Amino acid sequence: MSVATGIGTDELAGRRERLWALVADRAPTGLVVFDQSYVQYLTRFSFLATERPVAYVESEAGETAAFVPEFEVARVEAETTFDRVASYPEYPGEEHPMRILAGVLAEMGIAGTIAADQDGYPGILGYAGPALSEVSEAAIVPLAPALESLMARKSHAEVELVRESARWCGHAHRLLQEHTRPGVTEAQAGLRAGCEATLAMLDALGPGYDGQLSSTDGASAGYRGQIGERSAWAHAISHNIEFRPGDVLVSETSAPVWGYNAELERAMIVGAPTDEMRRHFEHMRAAQQVAFAALRPGVTCAAVDRAVLSYFSGQDILGTWSQHTGHAIGLRNHEAPFLDVGDETVIEPGMVFTIEPGVYVAGLGGFRHSDTVAVTPDGIEVLTDYPSDIESLTIPA
Repeated sequence: MSVATGIGTDELAGRRERLWALVADRAPTGLVVFDQSYVQYLTRFSFLATERPVAYVESEAGETAAFVPEFEVARVEAETTFDRVASYPEYPGEEHPMRILAGVLAEMGIAGTIAADQDGYPGILGYAGPALSEVSEAAIVPLAPALESLMARKSHAEVELVRESARWCGHAHRLLQEHTRPGVTEAQAGLRAGCEATLAMLDALGPGYDGQLSSTDGASAGYRGQIGERSAWAHAISHNIEFRPGDVLVSETSAPVWGYNAELERAMIVGAPTDEMRRHFEHMRAAQQVAFAALRPGVTCAAVDRAVLSYFSGQDILGTWSQHTGHAIGLRNHEAPFLDVGDETVIEPGMVFTIEPGVYVAGLGGFRHSDTVAVTPDGIEVLTDYPSDIESLTIPA
């Protein structure tokens, strides 16, 4: 079987060309992009986002630059092909990095009007600093909406990376299910599954696999605290809980492949399921099938969510609803648009979504499968491949 590889330089160049076209009417003299996912989307350049500002810069003439702290220069020069790598000594420094960035922009002829994903570096991890508009004395054209619209429609290469991620999510989930037994804790099961799956993934993808931010990045699998009655909370946090017979579990997996993500989740039960568990489990599966049938080009995201809500209402189980039907996924685990009654985005081929309507019953547990699907010209293709029936998802007690 062939293994997917990263996004090629021609596709990256095409993305930047389309981005320029989307903001051409505002006549910016350059682009400044701070968000980690946006930078990776446009350039494949990966970095650890901290309080130290990082930016991708491109002039109207096509000159490209990375703006990074000084200690990043050697790595960036070795691993990228930007026309220049500009730097600053450290944050906050005697001269603030944003003021140094303003000088770089002036040198590149970027002035007057600048298209940027936000007006300055985001306030993460204690960062504070002046706005881009202040230091550059330029008008800022919002760039984020254009970037989101581009990212929403995946190319063939992007879908293949998500497909590869889905394959490794399935492998990690099989290991998680194997290691989940009464008396075992969620940390023991999840850490074993994630480590084993990651080593297998790295071996299969080979030395050309890049873009990881640490040596332990890879596949992960676990429960995030959704064990027993806590699984009735649509989101929970881990408490290293020990599995017991009668527990309802909701799993989660991840396996970024060159930055791209699929999502695979399953409701599972430790020991023989009760009739009540079976009833809620089957309602959840039926709601997911409703979403699969509703999702196709030309309909809105809201229409898909309304179809699922109609099923819940018709079955008189609306009280078990907690979350919308799903969300887009790709370079980020959650992307726009959202399969929600409040999102009227028209669905197009190339979009990739999670489909995860859940049934949440206080005092019993939560029942949620999540599968990743790609929208095709005539419907959808399910990229994740894992059993969904209750018999296959019952853990021996």
